[in-house]
Amino acid sequence: MNPNNKTYKTIGEVAKILNLVDKKTGKLSTHTLRFWEKEFKEIKPRYLSGNRRYYDNKSIEVLKKIHFLLKSEGMTIKGAKKHLQKQKSDLDENDIKTIKAEFIKNKLNKISNLIKKIKI
Repeated sequence: MNPNNKTYKTIGEVAKILNLVDKKTGKLSTHTLRFWEKEFKEIKPRYLSGNRRYYDNKSIEVLKKIHFLLKSEGMTIKGAKKHLQKQKSDLDENDIKTIKAEFIKNKLNKISNLIKKIKI
């Protein structure tokens, strides 16, 4: 059995998948996942042997969405919660590209408006 295809992954494995690294220490940042678990009801790890967290593929996909919204899109936790509630269905690659395109378009509009103000 390939260890990357296990049904459940530990919190450390998920932190590695999401590349959650503490910038100061260079170590995996599992506390971020614990915090997100408290903030987002969509994350539901199983507690197995020794009260350890194990994440299934569905929870990992939700964590990937949260990571994308918070880190790549710059959303707040409140904004990410609203976005997840609005879109209960899974984000596919096209949705992510659309979100990125809208984000870039908004940034370009803001820059364009600033340039117009400077010229005046």
